[in-house]
Amino acid sequence: MAETQAEVLQDGHAHGPELLHHFETAAQQKESALLGMWAFLATEIMFFGGLFTAYAVYRSMYFDAFASTSKYMNVILGGTNTAILLSSSLTMALAVRAGQLNQRRAVIIFLIATMVLGGIFLGIKAVEYHEKWVEHLIPGLNWHYEDTRYAHQAQILVFLYFVMTGMHAIHMIIGEGLLLSLVIMARRRRFTDRWYTPIDMIGLYWHFVDIVWIFLFPLLYLIGHTHGG
Repeated sequence: MAETQAEVLQDGHAHGPELLHHFETAAQQKESALLGMWAFLATEIMFFGGLFTAYAVYRSMYFDAFASTSKYMNVILGGTNTAILLSSSLTMALAVRAGQLNQRRAVIIFLIATMVLGGIFLGIKAVEYHEKWVEHLIPGLNWHYEDTRYAHQAQILVFLYFVMTGMHAIHMIIGEGLLLSLVIMARRRRFTDRWYTPIDMIGLYWHFVDIVWIFLFPLLYLIGHTHGG
């Protein structure tokens, strides 16, 4: 019959209720979670890969027009956000390590720190979007380009800027919600040194989002840049 509190398996170790019934061992369950997460991340890579490909194609087609938009990219804010995301990757890694060591308080602290850094990133991105509105650089809605030679073609790059950074921001918002769920689980003492898989999996997701930004920053902010935003 089903055991509710612990299940003694072939390896002779008792596992808590976090072990789902269709897995024989905790290791097998974690391997399945890893496989699922990497499969999900592979689809995300293909999604962002399509956006990066579109960017490369259009930039090669309209090189001068794309270069003319560089002065509107705020390198200072973009660089600041890069440093913030790299710091959030560190705090996320520390949260995973704390989970491995069953340090509940440290897990909560590092998860909250990661959420705060993510929130700052999104706040800075909102400031950037507001700048684009003020400068009339919203394609199809509020568009006025100083260099009339490239007024039409430049919309393509700015549109890609909003699509790529916007999708990245949506992933950040989703990540914030996932981190909040981890904090709640940690406060309820759901994690142990034998089971911290959700922290590990969401950590992979967060690192992936950070890596995407590492590619977005130089492509959108640095290539062809002429002067600070």
